[in-house]
Amino acid sequence: MSLHSIPASGGTSGSEGRHAGFMASYLETLTLVERLHRLLLDVIKDEFERIGVIELNPVQALLLFNVGDNEVTAGELKSRGYYQGSNVSYNLKKLVELGYMHHQRCEIDRRSVRVHLTEKGLKVRNVVAELFERHAAGLQDRGVLDMDGIDHITTSLRRVERYWTEQIRYIY
Repeated sequence: MSLHSIPASGGTSGSEGRHAGFMASYLETLTLVERLHRLLLDVIKDEFERIGVIELNPVQALLLFNVGDNEVTAGELKSRGYYQGSNVSYNLKKLVELGYMHHQRCEIDRRSVRVHLTEKGLKVRNVVAELFERHAAGLQDRGVLDMDGIDHITTSLRRVERYWTEQIRYIY
Protein backbone atom coordinates (compact mmCIF):
# COMPACT_ATOMS: atom_id res chain seq x y z
CA MET A 1 0.00 0.00 0.00
CA SER A 2 1.45 3.38 -0.87
CA LEU A 3 0.34 6.77 0.29
CA HIS A 4 2.60 8.30 -2.35
CA SER A 5 0.16 7.43 -5.12
CA ILE A 6 -2.33 10.05 -3.91
CA PRO A 7 -2.47 13.01 -6.29
CA ALA A 8 -1.86 16.37 -4.68
CA SER A 9 -5.06 18.31 -4.09
CA GLY A 10 -3.57 21.67 -4.96
CA GLY A 11 -5.58 23.61 -7.54
CA THR A 12 -8.63 21.38 -7.21
CA SER A 13 -12.14 22.26 -6.22
CA GLY A 14 -13.25 21.84 -2.61
CA SER A 15 -15.03 18.59 -3.45
CA GLU A 16 -11.98 17.12 -5.17
CA GLY A 17 -9.76 18.24 -2.29
CA ARG A 18 -12.05 16.58 0.25
CA HIS A 19 -12.06 13.39 -1.83
CA ALA A 20 -8.25 13.40 -2.03
CA GLY A 21 -8.10 13.97 1.74
CA PHE A 22 -10.52 11.11 2.35
CA MET A 23 -8.53 8.88 -0.02
CA ALA A 24 -5.30 9.64 1.85
CA SER A 25 -6.96 8.83 5.18
CA TYR A 26 -8.52 5.66 3.76
CA LEU A 27 -5.14 4.40 2.53
CA GLU A 28 -3.58 5.25 5.88
CA THR A 29 -6.34 3.28 7.62
CA LEU A 30 -5.72 0.26 5.36
CA THR A 31 -2.01 0.45 6.15
CA LEU A 32 -2.76 0.64 9.88
CA VAL A 33 -5.09 -2.36 9.79
CA GLU A 34 -2.44 -4.41 8.02
CA ARG A 35 0.30 -3.23 10.38
CA LEU A 36 -1.86 -3.85 13.46
CA HIS A 37 -2.45 -7.44 12.38
CA ARG A 38 1.29 -7.99 11.98
CA LEU A 39 1.95 -6.34 15.34
CA LEU A 40 -0.65 -8.56 16.99
CA LEU A 41 1.18 -11.61 15.67
CA ASP A 42 4.50 -10.17 16.93
CA VAL A 43 3.02 -9.49 20.39
CA ILE A 44 1.73 -13.07 20.60
CA LYS A 45 5.09 -14.41 19.40
CA ASP A 46 6.93 -12.37 22.05
CA GLU A 47 4.60 -13.62 24.79
CA PHE A 48 5.18 -17.24 23.87
CA GLU A 49 8.94 -16.74 23.63
CA ARG A 50 8.83 -15.11 27.09
CA ILE A 51 7.14 -18.16 28.62
CA GLY A 52 9.32 -20.60 26.66
CA VAL A 53 6.74 -22.00 24.25
CA ILE A 54 8.56 -22.00 20.93
CA GLU A 55 6.86 -24.87 19.11
CA LEU A 56 3.81 -22.71 18.26
CA ASN A 57 3.64 -19.85 15.82
CA PRO A 58 1.34 -16.87 16.51
CA VAL A 59 -1.26 -17.95 13.95
CA GLN A 60 -1.53 -21.33 15.67
CA ALA A 61 -1.92 -19.61 19.05
CA LEU A 62 -4.73 -17.46 17.60
CA LEU A 63 -6.38 -20.57 16.18
CA LEU A 64 -6.36 -22.12 19.65
CA PHE A 65 -7.72 -18.94 21.19
CA ASN A 66 -10.54 -18.66 18.65
CA VAL A 67 -11.55 -22.31 18.88
CA GLY A 68 -11.77 -22.01 22.67
CA ASP A 69 -14.31 -24.39 24.17
CA ASN A 70 -16.01 -25.05 20.82
CA GLU A 71 -15.84 -27.99 18.48
CA VAL A 72 -15.45 -26.74 14.91
CA THR A 73 -14.52 -27.85 11.42
CA ALA A 74 -11.58 -26.51 9.42
CA GLY A 75 -14.11 -25.05 7.00
CA GLU A 76 -15.77 -23.09 9.78
CA LEU A 77 -12.43 -21.62 10.82
CA LYS A 78 -11.58 -20.69 7.23
CA SER A 79 -14.97 -19.07 6.67
CA ARG A 80 -14.51 -16.89 9.73
CA GLY A 81 -11.54 -15.39 7.88
CA TYR A 82 -9.20 -15.02 10.84
CA TYR A 83 -6.30 -16.69 9.15
CA GLN A 84 -5.85 -15.08 5.77
CA GLY A 85 -2.43 -15.75 4.36
CA SER A 86 -2.00 -18.91 6.40
CA ASN A 87 -2.76 -22.51 5.63
CA VAL A 88 -5.47 -23.41 8.13
CA SER A 89 -5.38 -27.13 7.29
CA TYR A 90 -1.61 -27.27 7.78
CA ASN A 91 -1.82 -25.42 11.10
CA LEU A 92 -4.63 -27.66 12.35
CA LYS A 93 -2.64 -30.76 11.39
CA LYS A 94 0.40 -29.39 13.24
CA LEU A 95 -1.68 -28.57 16.33
CA VAL A 96 -3.05 -32.13 16.35
CA GLU A 97 0.47 -33.58 15.96
CA LEU A 98 1.76 -31.41 18.82
CA GLY A 99 -1.11 -32.46 21.09
CA TYR A 100 -2.92 -29.10 21.28
CA MET A 101 -6.02 -30.31 19.43
CA HIS A 102 -7.97 -33.48 19.05
CA HIS A 103 -9.72 -34.30 15.79
CA GLN A 104 -12.30 -36.79 14.66
CA ARG A 105 -14.28 -37.43 11.52
CA CYS A 106 -17.87 -36.27 11.58
CA GLU A 107 -20.27 -39.20 11.91
CA ILE A 108 -22.70 -37.76 9.35
CA ASP A 109 -20.24 -36.43 6.75
CA ARG A 110 -17.06 -38.52 6.82
CA ARG A 111 -15.26 -35.90 4.68
CA SER A 112 -15.60 -33.37 7.48
CA VAL A 113 -13.21 -33.33 10.43
CA ARG A 114 -14.18 -31.70 13.71
CA VAL A 115 -11.54 -30.37 16.09
CA HIS A 116 -11.49 -29.27 19.71
CA LEU A 117 -8.78 -28.31 22.16
CA THR A 118 -6.98 -30.74 24.39
CA GLU A 119 -5.96 -29.78 27.94
CA LYS A 120 -2.65 -28.58 26.49
CA GLY A 121 -4.52 -26.47 23.92
CA LEU A 122 -6.74 -24.95 26.60
CA LYS A 123 -3.65 -23.83 28.51
CA VAL A 124 -2.39 -21.98 25.43
CA ARG A 125 -5.83 -20.49 24.87
CA ASN A 126 -5.73 -19.19 28.44
CA VAL A 127 -2.27 -17.64 27.92
CA VAL A 128 -3.60 -15.70 24.91
CA ALA A 129 -6.78 -14.73 26.81
CA GLU A 130 -4.68 -13.42 29.73
CA LEU A 131 -2.46 -11.48 27.29
CA PHE A 132 -5.52 -9.85 25.72
CA GLU A 133 -6.93 -9.12 29.18
CA ARG A 134 -3.70 -7.34 30.18
CA HIS A 135 -3.79 -5.35 26.95
CA ALA A 136 -7.42 -4.32 27.46
CA ALA A 137 -6.68 -3.20 31.02
CA GLY A 138 -3.54 -1.36 29.90
CA LEU A 139 -5.38 0.50 27.14
CA GLN A 140 -8.00 1.65 29.65
CA ASP A 141 -5.62 2.39 32.52
CA ARG A 142 -3.34 4.51 30.36
CA GLY A 143 -6.24 6.35 28.78
CA VAL A 144 -5.43 5.08 25.28
CA LEU A 145 -9.03 3.95 24.74
CA ASP A 146 -12.24 4.10 26.72
CA MET A 147 -15.47 2.19 26.10
CA ASP A 148 -16.80 4.83 23.68
CA GLY A 149 -13.55 4.80 21.72
CA ILE A 150 -13.39 1.03 21.33
CA ASP A 151 -17.10 0.92 20.43
CA HIS A 152 -16.54 3.58 17.76
CA ILE A 153 -13.58 1.68 16.26
CA THR A 154 -15.49 -1.61 16.26
CA THR A 155 -18.60 -0.07 14.70
CA SER A 156 -16.55 1.64 12.00
CA LEU A 157 -14.58 -1.48 11.15
CA ARG A 158 -17.77 -3.54 10.95
CA ARG A 159 -19.21 -1.02 8.50
CA VAL A 160 -16.10 -1.29 6.33
CA GLU A 161 -16.29 -5.09 6.55
CA ARG A 162 -19.93 -5.02 5.44
CA TYR A 163 -19.12 -2.64 2.58
CA TRP A 164 -16.22 -4.80 1.34
CA THR A 165 -18.37 -7.95 1.63
CA GLU A 166 -21.05 -6.29 -0.49
CA GLN A 167 -18.44 -5.32 -3.08
CA ILE A 168 -17.30 -8.93 -3.39
CA ARG A 169 -20.88 -10.14 -3.78
CA TYR A 170 -21.52 -7.67 -6.60
CA ILE A 171 -18.54 -8.91 -8.57
CA TYR A 172 -20.17 -12.30 -9.21
